[in-house]
Amino acid sequence: MTVSAPAARAPQQRLRDTLELVSSMRFAIALLTVICIASVIGTVVKQHEPLNNYVNQFGPFWAEVFGAVNLYSVYSAWWFLLILAFLVISTSLCIARNTPRFLADMRSFKESVRESALKAFHHKAQGLLPGETPQASLERVSALLTGNGWKAKVQQRPNGTMIAARKGAANKLGYIAAHSAIVLICLGGLFDGDLIVRAQMLLLGKTPYQGGGLIRDVQPEHRLSPVNPTFRGNLLVPEGARAGTAVLNMSDGVVLQDLPFDIELKKFIVEYYETGMPKLFASEIVIHDHESGKATPATVKVNEPAFHRGIAIYQSSFDDGGSRLKLNAIPMKPGVQPFTIAGTVGDSTPLEKVGQPYTLELTGLRVINVENLGGGKGSDSGADVRKVDLVGSLQQHLGSGAKSQGDKQLHNIGPSVSYKLRDASGQAREFTNYQLPVEIDGQRVLLAGLRENPNESFRFLRIPVDEQDSVQGWLHLRQALADPAARELAARRYAQKASPADKPETTMQLQVTAQRALGLFAGADKPEPAAAAATSAASGAAAAPAAETTPGGLASLARFIETNVPESERPRVSEVLLRILNGSLFELLNLSRERAGQPAMGPSEKTEAFMTQAVVSLSDSFYYPVPVLLQLDDFQQVQASVFQLARAPGKKLVYLGAVLLILGVFAMLYVRERRLWVWVEAQDQGSRITTALSTTRRTMDADTEFELLKKAILKDAAA
Repeated sequence: MTVSAPAARAPQQRLRDTLELVSSMRFAIALLTVICIASVIGTVVKQHEPLNNYVNQFGPFWAEVFGAVNLYSVYSAWWFLLILAFLVISTSLCIARNTPRFLADMRSFKESVRESALKAFHHKAQGLLPGETPQASLERVSALLTGNGWKAKVQQRPNGTMIAARKGAANKLGYIAAHSAIVLICLGGLFDGDLIVRAQMLLLGKTPYQGGGLIRDVQPEHRLSPVNPTFRGNLLVPEGARAGTAVLNMSDGVVLQDLPFDIELKKFIVEYYETGMPKLFASEIVIHDHESGKATPATVKVNEPAFHRGIAIYQSSFDDGGSRLKLNAIPMKPGVQPFTIAGTVGDSTPLEKVGQPYTLELTGLRVINVENLGGGKGSDSGADVRKVDLVGSLQQHLGSGAKSQGDKQLHNIGPSVSYKLRDASGQAREFTNYQLPVEIDGQRVLLAGLRENPNESFRFLRIPVDEQDSVQGWLHLRQALADPAARELAARRYAQKASPADKPETTMQLQVTAQRALGLFAGADKPEPAAAAATSAASGAAAAPAAETTPGGLASLARFIETNVPESERPRVSEVLLRILNGSLFELLNLSRERAGQPAMGPSEKTEAFMTQAVVSLSDSFYYPVPVLLQLDDFQQVQASVFQLARAPGKKLVYLGAVLLILGVFAMLYVRERRLWVWVEAQDQGSRITTALSTTRRTMDADTEFELLKKAILKDAAA
């Protein structure tokens, strides 16, 4: 059986069509578009975050879908690297196909153009020079073109002479340079990405490490050789210590990169502006070479790296290097007693004496904290509880922190400690508590922040401090609030002071109402119908069914009013009940101070501010999710530098590509390729000249240039 010629050519034709497509401009533009979209995704979606963060952000279904297509590690995803490789191949084929043609076109003067074809050009002119011989015209025109930077070639013909000139041939070099730049930049990105690292892992049997523990205990199958040609990793070195193993973050774990040297951190230097913002941080280090044993001192600053054995050492950031902390545990649940605990940042320890199994993980110490303490219109700190709509607006607990939406007022508010409390199920809450009180809206408060997951902002409990800048006054008030006998005595004192002298029969009713308000605020059991009736009688409202039990605080009162008071009477009852609650709490405060051996607080603006914040913070404290609040008492700071170490041979290709891209774009935009033909022939004791100009872009500059050339070549010849 014989194969027909068309059938035999079909595979060759398909191969030719495939090469034509791959090396075409539309294919390269499509790849660039996909890369740009992927880069936008990689910028918008945080890369290499824990999976729980993505589940919280996108939900379980979409988090799994996005993870399946590697959107959490876009720049190392197989499809991104494949697109990048195809772009390199496509552009390289385009260069290989067109460069010979471009170079041949640059060398060619196209002097074989027929003289009759010159009349078809847009820019053309013709003139008769009766007194000038063809030889004289040829010499004059050649000298004119050479003097104006044109390169020319002369072709003698039987009936005349053709002068072919060209200018701006660098425009073609611009195309070559720009396309070559894309190839070099993509190759540099591939070399300096984790493609080479993953190739080594595949060929050498290396696997990502997904566990925890000490770096020195990680097995060799998770480590890369010191001669690894390209990598980029992080290295944390505490002051006074040294380290020689960088950590490379991968989408499915980490890989350890052993270095040919150790870095010893002698001193970490940080300088601050007056506002407390850092303006400089640097590290004084000593590089200990493994091969030579030589110790080389160096200073690493931001944007001023050190180099050793082809590895760049950048100052990336700074962290805690294992500061030693002493914390005071403030009870937030009944039955828990105060205690102290000591630990080191980075360690975890069981938290005892709280009645529930918790593990304390100390995560950080910050000596400098710059916060915005502005009090603009958007500030919601220091709300006056007497103006709160209990039923309509008490839906949030643990109020916002010091930051407001008004004018910025940046202040350093001192040290803070960050920690996590992990319960028996493994769920952890994150806390950040400040050591020193800050002044917000005229009241000094201690800020204690928490959040349920890393995607949330911190919410802050604001505890007012007393005249000794201590939270003991607030704690004594909270302890007295939990004591039924103290609540009864405070309610009796309030009723005796607040009852009208001419109506002694209202004293008992007011005492019952005050005691009931304190009980609700303290989170006591729901009242009996008689107590609810007494409360309603004191406020003038009709009795209703008792309220359901709530954790306590202002929300408990709101629930009580919503359940027991008709809607039309709720604003008035809310105002009366809050006034009774504030007065009763004030008596309870002085009772607690009396028991602590402190003088009573008298009526004043300072007392009013303290009581306002105390009521809000006491209400919020009922929703504090853990048994204790840990306050920083003392610390011994140990700082650490975080270095980024990079061996990046591809950066030279990227730099070269950047230079070529600049030159190429400049050549394409600002260099115009022009070709000029001048035909000289004998005519009646003189010569006739025909000229034409060809340019890649028709612009006003081209029109002006041709007009000047026409006048110079033809002089004032007649058409």
